[in-house]
Amino acid sequence: MFFWHPHSTFDFWHYHTRHKHHDVTPPSSLAPSEANPYKVCLEPAENPQELSLVHRWLAVICISSASICVTCASSMAAFAEAPVAREFHVSKEVAILGVSLFVLGLGLGPLVAGPMSEIYGRNMVYRWSSLSFFALMFPVAFAPNVCKWPIALPPRARVSCSSCWNFGATRAPTAVYLVFRFMAGYCGAAFLSVAGGSVSDMFSNSQVATPIAVYTICPFLGPELGPILSGVTPNRFINQHLHWRWTFYILIMWSFLQAVALIIVVPETCIPVILKWKAQRLRRETGDPNWYAPMEMAEHSSLARTLLMSFYKPFYFALLDHMALLLNLWDSLILGILYLTFQAFPIIFKEKHGFNIQCTGLTFLGIAVGMLLGLCTMPFWNRRYRRYKDVHGEDPPAEFRLRMGQVGGVLASLALFWLAFSTYRSVHWIVPVLASIPFGTGTFFIFTSSFTYIVVAYRPFAAFALACNTTMRTSFAAAFPLFAGQMYRALGTVGATVLLAGLTTAMAPLPFVLEYMGPRIRDREPRQKEPNAV
Repeated sequence: MFFWHPHSTFDFWHYHTRHKHHDVTPPSSLAPSEANPYKVCLEPAENPQELSLVHRWLAVICISSASICVTCASSMAAFAEAPVAREFHVSKEVAILGVSLFVLGLGLGPLVAGPMSEIYGRNMVYRWSSLSFFALMFPVAFAPNVCKWPIALPPRARVSCSSCWNFGATRAPTAVYLVFRFMAGYCGAAFLSVAGGSVSDMFSNSQVATPIAVYTICPFLGPELGPILSGVTPNRFINQHLHWRWTFYILIMWSFLQAVALIIVVPETCIPVILKWKAQRLRRETGDPNWYAPMEMAEHSSLARTLLMSFYKPFYFALLDHMALLLNLWDSLILGILYLTFQAFPIIFKEKHGFNIQCTGLTFLGIAVGMLLGLCTMPFWNRRYRRYKDVHGEDPPAEFRLRMGQVGGVLASLALFWLAFSTYRSVHWIVPVLASIPFGTGTFFIFTSSFTYIVVAYRPFAAFALACNTTMRTSFAAAFPLFAGQMYRALGTVGATVLLAGLTTAMAPLPFVLEYMGPRIRDREPRQKEPNAV
């Protein structure tokens, strides 16, 4: 879930969350008011929340499937690492960079996609991101054939196909593969940052919990589907001997369908942008230049300055707020472990139990099933929320959202200990798969509770906290796979997994501590009282 605050002089987050219903005028948006006779207001029919329920849910499904596509692309490359390393004549660590650089791009992309969506609209960002992601998959898929294309080099420096595996030639496709993997992740990041805003735009506070839960699970379900598709699809259902490039051919086809669906189904939902478009239309139709939208009256800085602010302000905020920093570290550790499993599971199941690539990919079903089970518990958590509101006559405090994280922290820690002591060769392979199910459930609980807590507790600064959370999480996810193989071979499967379980256990008390100390800590924070403090 992600919102943005691109301008220091105009608080879009504050405007969007606090005033989106204030500018809805039932009679007519053209009706002048005494204070602002030419201020454009939003009619009920123009409110994204007034779209039909079917249309809104189709948009949610479309956006959520796009986030699955992007995050699935991050992990599908994990099972192509061995053939990539063989074909490009590079080490496995270099091949792993295909995953790490993509995930790093996912972390940096929101710093640009977020503010751009508030200035130009969410649909503009979706369309450019989806089409760019589709186009950038081609250089990745055809990177091994780079040396066969015409190369604009001086005659003495040209590389012929007969020498395509010399030092210079092998580095060319490798560089193309890695650079465009990073760029594809960077462009696909909009569906991890902007999409949460679109989902919340279309539903009221009393209705938004379930759509947000559906969207929230998708970026974390995608990485688990990647090894399943990469390990099974190219080798079994299409052709037993297809090239590893089919992993990316499938992504090309999938991303094209997603781009078409986004263009057709998803409406513009950013209310400040809708009002700006309406003001432009009224000025054009009436010939009166006085019509304006609140967004147009803000004191805009240059786009370059806006982007610069979007890069440094989230981290400035996180460094000032130790509570947000601890939550970010907790989320980062969990996502890092999630991506580390792409290197750990092949060691556990291929080397210990003799699984082939197809069966190893299917072992990730345990984490995926656990996440889906966590999603199925959302009605229970929603009832608890409504019960509290009925009893006390007001919304629960922000710390109420951390109770799901309390359960998740305990589940994730216990699941990793269970997994650690079931990785012996003598233990049946189904036992570690079963251990991954509560880890998936705990992961879903941790992320869902953290995101909702940040949004509720840090208004109107949620944009800063969520931006830093996204970048820190993906940085850990990019780094953990790089040392996973060495760690598991040095410590063994039991020792390495116990180390991870110990780290999660050390962080598990965090939601319990914040439930009791969070309100006092936030009350002492001056920026919670001063909107322009950050």
